[in-house]
Amino acid sequence: MGIGEAELASITENVIRIMLSLHKSHHDPGPAREQHGAIRSSRPNSTSAIRSSGIAMMTRPLILINLKTYLEGTGPRAHQIADAAQEVADESEALIGIAPGYLDIHPIAMHYELPVFAQHVDGESPGAYTGHVTAEALHSAGASGSLVNHSEKRLGLSAIDAAISALHAQKLTAVVCSTNERTSAAIAALGPDYVAIEPPELIGSGISVSKANPDIIRRSVAVVREINPEVKVLTGAGIQSGECVKIALELGTDGVLLASSVVKAKDPAKVLRDLVSLL
Repeated sequence: MGIGEAELASITENVIRIMLSLHKSHHDPGPAREQHGAIRSSRPNSTSAIRSSGIAMMTRPLILINLKTYLEGTGPRAHQIADAAQEVADESEALIGIAPGYLDIHPIAMHYELPVFAQHVDGESPGAYTGHVTAEALHSAGASGSLVNHSEKRLGLSAIDAAISALHAQKLTAVVCSTNERTSAAIAALGPDYVAIEPPELIGSGISVSKANPDIIRRSVAVVREINPEVKVLTGAGIQSGECVKIALELGTDGVLLASSVVKAKDPAKVLRDLVSLL
């Protein structure tokens, strides 16, 4: 059952109230924000239309692999997964992105024609912020964008807002994670490129959200479209097969965010081929 009109109106009203209460002094409203809609290619000379054109990439479902801090996704193993992702992307023309650890962002961005995302970014400007990761640093490393507010790295709404602004100032893509439709509505009002809905109880469970809880996807898609039709929706948690991806897209999403099913696989290329097989 989809979200009701009264509930949607209530969520919208709450989002507007939240937005009005946010302290927006950190925003730069200038032209740096204007062209944030495209995923930045780390290989500008790529001959592939899929990876050289932001518009083309945004119209394709995104398969985004979060390597987290798994040993299986660190160092040489991260490059093996990137090899598999590149191979399957070239075969299928699917849009496959990868979110490695910070130390692997630059080498992967330089050696592969894949959108490379950080797993987190801070909204602070460069300066005296020891231990923070700035959007400027990600841009310099060759990243295409960043995850924000993953359930394993939660942020408050004002910090999410700052992170989105920082990414867009560098023309990087903001993929902001959410656990439910109300949070998705508030995040959509901030204008990220993607909202990724991930019920935390299903992350790493092997139980796909697209099968276990399709209503949360439907409701999230509905509320995000109502708040900001330009924001795209990913779904995550338990995504492990082409059938999961197919169901997610049928529910109105624009791709999937996943981790362990690829990162911990003995043959990542085999899993990735299955994931894109029904696109």
